[in-house]
Amino acid sequence: MLYWCEGAKGRHSVRLTNSDPELTAVFARFLREEFQVSNDRFRVRLNLFSDHVVQLRAVEEVWLGRLGLPRDCLRSPTINNYSKYSQKKRANKLPYGTCELAVHCTRIVQTIYGSIQEYGGFDRPEWLD
Repeated sequence: MLYWCEGAKGRHSVRLTNSDPELTAVFARFLREEFQVSNDRFRVRLNLFSDHVVQLRAVEEVWLGRLGLPRDCLRSPTINNYSKYSQKKRANKLPYGTCELAVHCTRIVQTIYGSIQEYGGFDRPEWLD
């Protein structure tokens, strides 16, 4: 169900993005337990605001620690700069930014899509092409 709500709907990669480390960790555990995904297959990309840059290493460690993943899973972060019009209204709203957890595997994506359709009782043919 997490994937139906929070997952990217690509065909070849399982990608879930969220700001909650616990939710993301639950999804990582699901992939490990149900699909035997090893740590070397996970990819992690953080989406941060410019005020996170001074504490980048600490933010990375929060995510990697909670996900139980090594640093080599980490990809370059996306850093969003505040526009002059925002007046930094979003400052400190997401203390750890967001994390995209990805595993590149068509078989897993198709299995998840099929399970969602079976559980939900609907057909979404474009998911299973």
